[in-house]
Amino acid sequence: MDFFCNGGYPIPPDPVAGSIFTDDGVRLRFAYWRATGGKRLGTVLLLQGRAECIEKYFEVVSELRQRGFAVATLDWRGQGGSDRVLADSRKGHVDDFAEYDADLDAFMQQIVLPDLPPPYYVLGHSMGGMIALRAARSWRTRFTRMVLSAPLVDLAPSTTPRTISHVVPAVATALGFGDLRVPGQEQYAPDIFPFPGNYLTSDPARYQRYVAVLKDRPSHAIGAPSFAWLHAANRAMREMMRQAFGDSVQVPVLLVAAGDDRVVSTSAIARLARELRAGAYVVIPGARHELLMERDSLRELFWAAFDAFVPGSAVVTS
Repeated sequence: MDFFCNGGYPIPPDPVAGSIFTDDGVRLRFAYWRATGGKRLGTVLLLQGRAECIEKYFEVVSELRQRGFAVATLDWRGQGGSDRVLADSRKGHVDDFAEYDADLDAFMQQIVLPDLPPPYYVLGHSMGGMIALRAARSWRTRFTRMVLSAPLVDLAPSTTPRTISHVVPAVATALGFGDLRVPGQEQYAPDIFPFPGNYLTSDPARYQRYVAVLKDRPSHAIGAPSFAWLHAANRAMREMMRQAFGDSVQVPVLLVAAGDDRVVSTSAIARLARELRAGAYVVIPGARHELLMERDSLRELFWAAFDAFVPGSAVVTS
């Protein structure tokens, strides 16, 4: 497997990487790293957000291994080095979020459970956090605890009325135009949107580091989602906003929200935390959406919350 080392953070040593296939025939790119040193705490599933890829998380992989974890991650269908559904590879597209559920199930069954040690924890960001929560309902997975960074529970408040943001994608999809790109969404594509004014992070070095990955590997980049993707996301978010959803999650969950998030709704995350059987909630003031790509001072707060929530977690020092 060919990884791109962007110079800002090296490839963690000794990766195991390759491809698997889902039941519906989609090829998914994956990688995992075994724990280093004498401490062995189990495995963290690192579940990315929309429009991300494995290379973006090399720094996080190393930080988790320093804590004594093995780390496993994958590129979701339609992004990174995994198969694209549409001829225009820059469109983020699925017809239903059950497709992402199938990706995670395939990864667990083919790679994680056979090859990596329990207990299994989740560190999920944004869309990856939503997929983890969907999987944690009614013990469908074997996760012990989950730490979710700015999970996609609902979108941040917008100047676009909710009726339009929900009805237009639904109608476009029903009329056969679901493959069309949602206009005005390229601000979430770092390879074409400059750092000033971005919604993702206040750290210019980490922002430019990911830009370097996408410039070197343009095939890994995606931009605006399709109408079908947004319609599927709206349906998934409506499901999460029902009281029964929180009740069905039987895994302890730490929800970490960004105080200056303009991508997902911080208030919706707080509401979900109150409805979970075993939910904890932390807000990091001043942070933008990508908490793990933020400035060091903000990331330190995230890792402090992670270490307090996950048993035995702390950086191993020599």
